[in-house]
Amino acid sequence: MNKFSKTITLMMGLFLFYGETNAQDYSNHTQVSQRVNVLSKSYPGLVKVKSLTKTYGGKDIWMLTIGTGQTEKKQAIAVVGGVEGSHLLGTELALGFAEKLLNTSSQDSVKAILAKNTFYVFPNMSPDATEQYFSAIRYARSSNARPTDDDRDGKVNEDPFEDINKDGKISWIRVEDPTGNYRLNPEDPRSMILADATKGEIGKYLVFSEGIDNDKDGDLNEDGEGGVHFNKNMSYAYPNFVPGSGEHMISENENRALLDHLFEQFNIHTVITFGPYNNLSSPATFNPQAVSKRIITGYFESDAKTNAHVSELYNKITGFKDAPKTSSAGGDFANWAYFHYGRNSYSTPGWWVPKAKADTAKKQKDFKIEDQVANYLRWAESEKIENNFVSWKKIDHPDFPGKNVELGGVDPFVLLNPPFKMVDGLVKKHHEFILAFSKKTPSLDIINVQIEKLDNGLTRITATIINNGLMATQTKVGERSYWVKKISVKLNHTENQKIISGRKNQVLDAIEGQGYRTLSWLIKGSGKLSIDAGSPTSGSKTIDLTL
Repeated sequence: MNKFSKTITLMMGLFLFYGETNAQDYSNHTQVSQRVNVLSKSYPGLVKVKSLTKTYGGKDIWMLTIGTGQTEKKQAIAVVGGVEGSHLLGTELALGFAEKLLNTSSQDSVKAILAKNTFYVFPNMSPDATEQYFSAIRYARSSNARPTDDDRDGKVNEDPFEDINKDGKISWIRVEDPTGNYRLNPEDPRSMILADATKGEIGKYLVFSEGIDNDKDGDLNEDGEGGVHFNKNMSYAYPNFVPGSGEHMISENENRALLDHLFEQFNIHTVITFGPYNNLSSPATFNPQAVSKRIITGYFESDAKTNAHVSELYNKITGFKDAPKTSSAGGDFANWAYFHYGRNSYSTPGWWVPKAKADTAKKQKDFKIEDQVANYLRWAESEKIENNFVSWKKIDHPDFPGKNVELGGVDPFVLLNPPFKMVDGLVKKHHEFILAFSKKTPSLDIINVQIEKLDNGLTRITATIINNGLMATQTKVGERSYWVKKISVKLNHTENQKIISGRKNQVLDAIEGQGYRTLSWLIKGSGKLSIDAGSPTSGSKTIDLTL
């Protein structure tokens, strides 16, 4: 298939995706599958597609292997989207990266990248959850389709959301009550904020998601449809007995299939995750106490320094500012990839609501209260983004007779996902970042080889194993794991030769970016021999010598 035919095939596939749906919206599972299949048909020599497994809801977990030649023998970068079901942007960034990479694969610069690197792309790890965005009733969901008893009352899915005002989305309910711990934001009363008793603030409202207390246990919507969260079901800091975490760690098909596959791929050097956790805009820091424990809970110093360098590259390319601080609630994928998988792990939500500037023409003042909803509403207004907020309106609610109850609030999804018109620009920035990052990965070479003839038929061989890349050949935490292979150096000699000193086979710990190790051997005999050096994550090099 020539370049023109590939382009036509890709355009036709994307037309099928966009032509039958709203061109200004995110992709549902069927459309994601169509886009994946278009890539498979358009670039058969560069991409292999497979379904790792099916979710409880019967949806495929797609994996794309992108590269040239023997992809399993090249160092690799895994790109993972959809780790959080309500984060639709993550799927677009992961799949969009694959599309742009393949669409530019004829360029010399991209050919060079593909000659060195393999890319494993997993567009959406939470397809059951993301489908809620496209359902008749829209609400932010993170769980798969497995029925669960979240409130531990022996019943399953007995208290779901209800769309009381029939507008197709789940909003919020605020109830005036002296026991409430929420108050109106005085800078924007459309938003509710927690009252801080230490500052003398008094709560006046109870706040619930839109719905009814079906099982009459005092809680609203606490046991709805599904399920287990992909991003709560991982083994690092697994949150036991927390709704959404599952009966045990790695309990779900999608989690288990992904981990099984990743552990088989020794060539993966780095995992890039598109999800809520963010150590790209704000890198992890070194904490000596956290790494001194038997079970470490913090980044090693060298890994934190690498994270800082990668973060600098990310911020330079994307131009993002004012990144919100994030922390793991436990069981998330990005932290698992570092602490339990032993790889470089970088994660970003890919977008967050920019800090809104006050419109002096409207006599607005800068916000003094940190409130993401108020900030979003001001930003959305400045961008002329509409239909993102339900005005508070009084309703009669069966669970709160005689009380002042109002329904309204900010729409689901909008705080995590930008308007779709912004997605392509975000995909371009992250595509550029990943390509720039891939040029900094380790690259082994054998240099400064010296052959020194000595007395009695002896020869001293000296060689330097150098890492020409800007990143270490493996993480410091990876040195503790069998699943991260160290650099292997092997001297291949013949029967006519004997190693007097030096080791025939040896392994080296991580070599820092632009770092090196110098080795020497004392050989008796003559003839040809070779030196092999390499690891799955750093590539390999062989040189032939004659004594």
